[in-house]
Amino acid sequence: MSAFGTHGRGHLDGPVVVLGTGLLGASIGLGLRGRGVPVFLFDPSPTNQAVAVDIGAGRPLAELDEEPQLVVVAAPPDVTADVVQKALADYPSAVVVDIASVKATIVAQLRERGVDLTRYVGTHPMAGREKSGPVAARGELFTSMPWVVCPSEETSAAAVQVARSLAGDLGAIVSQFTADEHDEAVALVSHLPQIMSSLLASRLQGTPLHALSLAGNGLRDTTRIAASDPTLWVQILGGNADKVVSILHGVREDLNRLIGTLEAPSAPGARLDLAQLISEGNAGQARIPGKHGGPPQAYSWLTILVDDKPGQIAQLLTEIGEIGVNLEDLRLDHSSGQNVGMVELSVLPSKHDLLVEALTDRGWRVLQ
Repeated sequence: MSAFGTHGRGHLDGPVVVLGTGLLGASIGLGLRGRGVPVFLFDPSPTNQAVAVDIGAGRPLAELDEEPQLVVVAAPPDVTADVVQKALADYPSAVVVDIASVKATIVAQLRERGVDLTRYVGTHPMAGREKSGPVAARGELFTSMPWVVCPSEETSAAAVQVARSLAGDLGAIVSQFTADEHDEAVALVSHLPQIMSSLLASRLQGTPLHALSLAGNGLRDTTRIAASDPTLWVQILGGNADKVVSILHGVREDLNRLIGTLEAPSAPGARLDLAQLISEGNAGQARIPGKHGGPPQAYSWLTILVDDKPGQIAQLLTEIGEIGVNLEDLRLDHSSGQNVGMVELSVLPSKHDLLVEALTDRGWRVLQ
């Protein structure tokens, strides 16, 4: 494996054909059009295609009158191999990439069919939103986000370069993995979080509203991605089942260990085991890369109380900019039963006291 962590070299000239105008496909079109690359769109849904054309993501594929440089397959995972195979046949000079969330299954299907993989590159942009469809598309969706390129043994160097240029032109950070390495990685960092979030959120069904009124950012943060599209995730998990199952066996062992400890919380060693479990989580969380993919950093947090009325947060952020402090993260919450909002900010520790003092002097209510 080689993970480059750099922007792709070279730029696309086009034309680029995008097959599938959902969130990712339409966002690719918008991003490339913003760089002046001609883009042509097709979607099995005439409505989705029309919306993508209307928002400026590209022109209808029927207007294409020359061989494209690149075809991007932005189809659901369960039909990606079919669409890739047809695209390779329809455009014999073009590089064809897909952006599906699983890679090994697709390349195995193509190889079993005897498809020439010289011009095919599996890729996966690690970006998205809770919203779906072309109306949610954003040209800057991929900026500074990981984009994994997974060439097969048969893929030509020229095809790999075109795939890397696509990601680089859209502002993504390009990494190169094998298909199996990719699927193992996303099983842990993407698919497992979705499963755990969905399982947790499913426990909320039927919960009395007065109990849910106590929910804070912890519950909101851990269940945010539980709102994802079930149909898409059936395909993703089915396509990467063996890698996910392996991880879930480990999770099951951890749960059994925790259950056993909590069934006798006063037994000798129980408290130590609980502390060790939480500490193991601390150690794992600390390994997650920090801002812009850099090494993890410890940030200082502070909370500012704001009136729950229009313009308050915008004013706060404007004044923080005037103070000259860069924000590393921001979260919003509301005080239950009060017309007060709470803005939680993280900054570099060296800037914490400066920001607290400056905001206090400007009349903001700061909780450290």
